[in-house]
Amino acid sequence: MSEFALGPSLLFCPADRPERFAKAMERADAVILDLEDAVLPAAKRAARGHLIDAHVDADRVIVRVNPVGTTDFEDDLATLAQTDFRTVMVAKAESAKKLQRALDQRFSVIALCETARGIQNADRIAAVENVVGLMWGAEDLVASLGGTSSRFADGRYRDVARHARSQVLLAAGARGKAAIDSVYVDIDDAEGLLAEVKDAAASGFRAKACIHPGQVAAIREAYRPSAEEIEWAQAVLAAAENEHGVFRFRGSMVDEPVLRHARSVRSRAGL
Repeated sequence: MSEFALGPSLLFCPADRPERFAKAMERADAVILDLEDAVLPAAKRAARGHLIDAHVDADRVIVRVNPVGTTDFEDDLATLAQTDFRTVMVAKAESAKKLQRALDQRFSVIALCETARGIQNADRIAAVENVVGLMWGAEDLVASLGGTSSRFADGRYRDVARHARSQVLLAAGARGKAAIDSVYVDIDDAEGLLAEVKDAAASGFRAKACIHPGQVAAIREAYRPSAEEIEWAQAVLAAAENEHGVFRFRGSMVDEPVLRHARSVRSRAGL
């Protein structure tokens, strides 16, 4: 199974709004065409028809399907069989065994861990062969616990959400899979979004999902290394070619973890 190579901006788009497909594809690095929460039950059948008729680059599309075990999930799979879309995001993923049984190797799977059970089973889910990435969801998680809000009034995540975010990142990283950060729902808070995306990039999330085209620029900005960061990465990696083991560079000690940081910077810069 190939690695997850999309991002850093993943834009949700309701699958029942085909007039938005082209604009979403133009604005973001990849688009998540949503058959789940963004589509009312009465509109799901039409949404599936729009997927079949869509003229978009299938390699840059992720289709969010309904939870495994539901009738809607089976209908979603029947729809996907009539398309070229092969990357799916499974909503409310909770069981590795159910994912294995429900989705064969034709599909690259992003498991959306957004319930208490899904977060607890994140490591097992990440171990499934055709799971290429994990994403977490704050609001559904808190709702599954009987709570009412994932954030404080100032925008900071509550501890339970921070724990879930870290657990999904660690589970994905331990299995060599990509981690995708949850959406930032306050569309008008550009400063808060930028701060959160910078933290996501620095922490190791491969991409950030978003719900509005206006959020794409901030995500790309946060993931793009500065000129100073790129210069440092290039220089320290060049210096390492003539060194063996730990060495001193610009007043700091450099070992393999530091070189891995430099490689990440270079990768994010597209070098």
